[in-house]
Amino acid sequence: TKGDLKNFYIKPPSVEHPFGTDDLGRDILSRVIYGAQISVKIALLAEGAGLIIGTFLGLVAGFYGGGLFDSIIMRIVDILMAFPLLIIAIALIGVLGASETNLIIALALVIWPFVTRLVRSQALSLREAEYVTAARTVGAGDFGIMFRHILPNSLTPIVVYGTLGIASVILSEAALSFLGLGTTEQTVPSWGKMLNESRAFMRTAPLMPLWPGLAILLTVLGFNLLGDGLRDALDVRSR
Repeated sequence: TKGDLKNFYIKPPSVEHPFGTDDLGRDILSRVIYGAQISVKIALLAEGAGLIIGTFLGLVAGFYGGGLFDSIIMRIVDILMAFPLLIIAIALIGVLGASETNLIIALALVIWPFVTRLVRSQALSLREAEYVTAARTVGAGDFGIMFRHILPNSLTPIVVYGTLGIASVILSEAALSFLGLGTTEQTVPSWGKMLNESRAFMRTAPLMPLWPGLAILLTVLGFNLLGDGLRDALDVRSR
């Protein structure tokens, strides 16, 4: 039967295939390694885009704090942050369609509100600093002050948040790919997609879902530890 044929191709770990093979006879180790490229790439691009959008909006909103632009941006942020991240991402992908590019766009659009709120708080606290007043005195423009003086002094929390955020985005990407909302190409694996494909074989081949799940766990743990390390290294108050 078709089920027996699929089980025929599933092989346990061996010297030739350290993680075994899946129902199509494909080497799972190779797919996990290639899946890292897909999952981490999506996370880096989505987090990077979210950081750029959120940093720009947060700088402008904080620098002109209390104005109309600040009020509009923060009301949008409040509304978006009232919904779970995955719900918004699922809705966006439902509108845009399932693909790798649209997944990156959807994740970036749910990341920027959190970055905006973080950067805005930094800009509000730094806009009255002495070096900002000195820059105004010598005729520096608003955007010059924002990007030459306020942004460099706000990089520590942005870098730490971005590093920790990559871990969250990897989990979100895995969840969305597991639901079939990630890349639609059958030959392109991602860890979430591999977990979805291995569901039918959890009883006959319990190691199949273990490997992509373990890859997600270790990668997320690694980025969390990196973020904690950067926070301790860059935070002068902890010294």
